[in-house]
Amino acid sequence: MARSKDFDEQEVLNKAVNLFWLKGYNGTSMQDLVDTLGISRSSLYDTYGDKHALYTKALESYQYAGNDQMCSIINNAPNAREGIKELLGFIANNLTQKGCFLVNAEVEVAPHDEVIGKMICEKDMQLEDIFYKAIKKGQDNGDITNQQDARALARFVSNAVKGMQVTAKSTTDRRMFDDIIDLTVKVLD
Repeated sequence: MARSKDFDEQEVLNKAVNLFWLKGYNGTSMQDLVDTLGISRSSLYDTYGDKHALYTKALESYQYAGNDQMCSIINNAPNAREGIKELLGFIANNLTQKGCFLVNAEVEVAPHDEVIGKMICEKDMQLEDIFYKAIKKGQDNGDITNQQDARALARFVSNAVKGMQVTAKSTTDRRMFDDIIDLTVKVLD
């Protein structure tokens, strides 16, 4: 009979996300993980595997939670244009508070790690698809221009997000992000 775990796996994974986000992959030691997660080294290995496997699971968890939030914002907005604007504002709020865990991974780990690089590319495509669906719906409803291809607009908006994510590495000036959001949304007119 398997022994039950005396910790919440998702709670521990959330702590790992925050630690990797704060210290980066290379800056986080196994001892940091043991100390921060509050579980033994053997429990860590038994549950999550090695440091790389835990890092990958932490990125996946962050990615899925973010996608759910983004889809909810888009789906609950009064129209597609407002949904996109609200989503961009949500992203900017998060960036000005903590930066972006995925961009940290993209810069630090992805150039040398095919698994993480693939995850980042998939995340970028998922974000583009979220914007594409919203833009297409907005074009069908008449609140977003039909003058531009919906996929091209989605790529433009996604690129604006990527730019904001990188910019957040050097500034948290919300006015700068608001200017980017306002101009990006004007492209939808």
